[in-house]
Amino acid sequence: MVVLIEVQNLERFYTMGQETVRALDGINLKIEEGEFVGILGPSGSGKSTLLYMLGGLDQPTKGHITVQGRDITTLDEDGLARYRRQMIGFVFQSFNLISTMTAVENVEFPMIFARVPPKQRYERASYLLETVGLGDRLRHKPTELSGGQQQRVALARALVNDPSLVLADEPTGNLDSKSGGEVIEFLQRLNQEQGRTVVLVTHDMNVLNVVTRHIHLLDGEIVEDV
Repeated sequence: MVVLIEVQNLERFYTMGQETVRALDGINLKIEEGEFVGILGPSGSGKSTLLYMLGGLDQPTKGHITVQGRDITTLDEDGLARYRRQMIGFVFQSFNLISTMTAVENVEFPMIFARVPPKQRYERASYLLETVGLGDRLRHKPTELSGGQQQRVALARALVNDPSLVLADEPTGNLDSKSGGEVIEFLQRLNQEQGRTVVLVTHDMNVLNVVTRHIHLLDGEIVEDV
């Protein structure tokens, strides 16, 4: 297998008043292409911090993250923006949809920055919404959709630029068990049928049944990697 991500001696410290919070404290990790990795642990264990580091949304205090042979910790803001646009599909717990836009417009939105022509944007966004089972909801705004439907719009949006790496931060956290199960099943299909690398942060121990590997964090350190 080919190593997609290599994390070396990763640290992220925050200063809160006179106290130093060690969100990540010496993480070493390799993720291969085609893995479906679950990152588990209690609140405050560093799960989301690690995910944001992998996605170039936050910079480490110390250490390196190499993705496809490129050290993303050395990139400036423009370089990180290109990295996120070209490599990463994000799925968040809170959906992060734009309330004034329809489903299809929300999915089209990232393609504007990639300078995709309008006709192609609409065709790809429509196709992806059909793929997640929302072909009949293209013109609905987020307030007209259930939580599960909103998360599926967010999944479609995450795939518009054909990312190699899908990063999901508690994507089932605001959903009922049925909708949450559908989201996990879709992520599993992305991994198994399309070969995409997926890294999923969650509290849900049920994901152990679907991931190919799980990493348990505690106090900013890896305590289990199976």
